[in-house]
Amino acid sequence: MFKIFQKKFIIPVVAAGFLYVGASFKDDFFEIAKQIEIFTEVFKTINTNYVDQTNPGELMDKALKSMLLELDPYTNYFNEQDVVKFKINTTGEYTGIGAMMTRKEGKVIVKETYKNYPADKAGLKPGDEITQIGDIDLADYKDDASQLMKGAKNAKIEVKFRRQGKTNTTQIILEEIDIKAVPFFAKIDDKTGYIVLSQFSRKASQETKEALEKLKSQGAERIILDLRGNPGGLVTEAVNICSFFVPKGEVIVTTKSKVEKNNNVFKTTKDPIDLEIPLLVIVDGKSASASEIVSGALQDLDRAVIIGSRSFGKGLVQRPIDLTYGTQVKVTISRYYTPSGRCIQALDYSKKDKDGKAIRTEAAQYNAFKTKNGRTVYDGGGIQPDVELEDTKPSYIALALQKNDGIFDYVTNYYYKNPTLGDKIPAISDADYTDFKTFLKTKKYDFNTETELTLKKTLEAAKKEKLDETISIEYQQLLLAVQKSEENQLNKYQKEIKNLILDEIIKRYQYKEGLYQYYTKNDTQIKKAVAILNDTQEFNNIIKK
Repeated sequence: MFKIFQKKFIIPVVAAGFLYVGASFKDDFFEIAKQIEIFTEVFKTINTNYVDQTNPGELMDKALKSMLLELDPYTNYFNEQDVVKFKINTTGEYTGIGAMMTRKEGKVIVKETYKNYPADKAGLKPGDEITQIGDIDLADYKDDASQLMKGAKNAKIEVKFRRQGKTNTTQIILEEIDIKAVPFFAKIDDKTGYIVLSQFSRKASQETKEALEKLKSQGAERIILDLRGNPGGLVTEAVNICSFFVPKGEVIVTTKSKVEKNNNVFKTTKDPIDLEIPLLVIVDGKSASASEIVSGALQDLDRAVIIGSRSFGKGLVQRPIDLTYGTQVKVTISRYYTPSGRCIQALDYSKKDKDGKAIRTEAAQYNAFKTKNGRTVYDGGGIQPDVELEDTKPSYIALALQKNDGIFDYVTNYYYKNPTLGDKIPAISDADYTDFKTFLKTKKYDFNTETELTLKKTLEAAKKEKLDETISIEYQQLLLAVQKSEENQLNKYQKEIKNLILDEIIKRYQYKEGLYQYYTKNDTQIKKAVAILNDTQEFNNIIKK
């Protein structure tokens, strides 16, 4: 009876609902209705007949999430718990402790504390391992531990943590946390204003405007906008920030979709603050989405010089759609295009290689576009700077040291060996670097380069096929050769790694604000930016003004 009811009523009702989605969907209507019916039959059959007890909710959750993995990393399904835990708050405000935490090898580690926020006031430091929150021992807690540190304003949370082998206890009092979109701005010389924009939250344009006007009132005659590491956010905020520098009514970004209603043209709607002030934007491989809208539009409109390294290439637009029972799906609905017509997206998720990885467009296949002044720019994903700085591209060994926390853990030890350093900026000597390499070797950090991982997989396969004894000598020789190569890389990129160590040291003693202050005098990209702004002819030549 249930089966007849299901076919006569449920399937037609679901299918009829889909008819309203759009023309392209109507063309696939029969195939979609057919697959829904097959899926329903399989799901019911498995849950009814499987030999062991099943959990229908978990099965459906995994089925939906696995299905979406075939599309792109940004299209996601959120069950009821996911929506409660991970719903993004784009205001930049939340109630919490003001710290960044990570889970590593089953341990919850404090990665960064923000100055004068609850975690900092409670005495927590980067490198601390949180072992207990309230009555909950984290040794057996597999969910997101940060959720245990959220609650009503002024709520008190008892926390146990391990530091340098000793267990300590502290009390954290929750506050409303206001994460700044503009964490730092300052005049870095008599004429140059410097603004760091770290995210495109709802306050991004307001904070950028306040920084810009303050710097101009202090005598700034040119501006550096630093978008390095900015992962993006709200497109409306990106458009608002561009409106400070370009005329009202200027096209900043276009979205194109197969569904007509998702095609949009975003134009500036406000009067500019300054149409003439020389503007330079710094980007890197972690500048994504809204960062690429800003840098791409200002480049296409010949309003700013872009320097650094090619940006990330995240040009897919998502929209969260609420579903029944408090669930949600975030769907990629369109792509971003700059004013000249360039697509920002780098990876084509509709085309994948033999390993299932999305294919990146080859440089030989990039398409040429023209800026407002007739300069040639190219697509291919991300924004290619007008002045590309080769030394800004991280080496693979530096990336590995950041991923495996080699630098982070070394600096944690350094911090407790040098407790009185304060606001002094140390020089990382050759002796310090030798100590760092010894630390890595003693703690046996894995670099997990592609070569090393491939080698380990080969040995695992050999063990399964009982060939490991036959190739053991050759394997050890190859592994030693790879490790020797990694050691050579540590020496080759010593300068780059020393800078990363110093950055982490400054953050430990002076927080992120101290690091930005240090950058204004010592960062090579900021120095290059100032040099270009100092040379009016070079600046104008780049943008063909």
